[in-house]
Amino acid sequence: MEDLERIDWWHGKRVLVTGSTGVIGINLINRLEDHGADVVALVRDWVPRTRTIGTWLDGDSGVTLVRGELEDRDLIMRTLAEYETEYVFHLGAQTIVGVGNRSPITTFKANIEGTWNLLESIRVLNDYSPDIKAVCVASSDKAYGSSPTLPYHEKMPLHGEHPYDVSKSCADLIAQSYGRTYKLPISIARMGNIYGPGDLNFNRIVPGSIKSIIEGNNPEIRSDGTPIREYFYVEDAVDAYLTMAEQTVNLNLAGDAFNFSSGEKMTAREVVEMIISVMESDARPLIQNTSRHEIQDQYLSIEKAKKMLNWHPRHSFIEGLTPTIAWYRKVLA
Repeated sequence: MEDLERIDWWHGKRVLVTGSTGVIGINLINRLEDHGADVVALVRDWVPRTRTIGTWLDGDSGVTLVRGELEDRDLIMRTLAEYETEYVFHLGAQTIVGVGNRSPITTFKANIEGTWNLLESIRVLNDYSPDIKAVCVASSDKAYGSSPTLPYHEKMPLHGEHPYDVSKSCADLIAQSYGRTYKLPISIARMGNIYGPGDLNFNRIVPGSIKSIIEGNNPEIRSDGTPIREYFYVEDAVDAYLTMAEQTVNLNLAGDAFNFSSGEKMTAREVVEMIISVMESDARPLIQNTSRHEIQDQYLSIEKAKKMLNWHPRHSFIEGLTPTIAWYRKVLA
């Protein structure tokens, strides 16, 4: 969808975003606000520096902030009803693999219970007043679990093994179930590793490496440097979510899942070396080889999204890396 068409589409639409202070949530809300949508952001907590990109967090914009957690179903139901929500982007989750390993119950509550609370609230409200046009649920490439056959495609089974992966498999299946059983307008996004302005989780390889180099340190790689991933620029992820929501309406989707990625496969070591090169640093990667319970290689087929949604990624890794590094230099100065 062209920019002017997209602005017309979203202008005045009533939108709820969960996970609104995560890297995708912040950038998605910025885009929705630019397009004139009436946005309600569910906020559990935030890091003060997120304001450097999510200016709506200051409360000076038209974005309505609702403080609370996805585990509070009464709050979710009340928020959906009070603001007469039409579109939902469910991005809220505990997203760190290591935290999932250390705190599985907390991860299951946030990612699984949080998803069924939201979707059950939507189901109940739609029985009385079917206002909601599209619900976009964030899954992950981790939902597929480990597979000897790559790339992942949408018909492959979901069989996460470790706590975070299992939580995403479960949430994904719950979303499919609500879409297909109750004919709710739900679509599911399975994405790889997101990077870009707004990500202050320095446990991740891209922000962590950039921060280390800015501070004059050698960036650490927790694995042996060989795991393969795709790194997906946040602006492309935002485009993917907006496109998926629009096409959920146009195509009457109900429980469909789509892979989104850059199509550019890289090892962890290659990622860090490219960051070092773009930053013109003499740093060297430090291989720690300490990561546990992580899948070796993961990458996605995006043919379904290309064909059904007419969506394509716009940025290569290096094209997204340049503005990302500039943002971190400003924030960490």
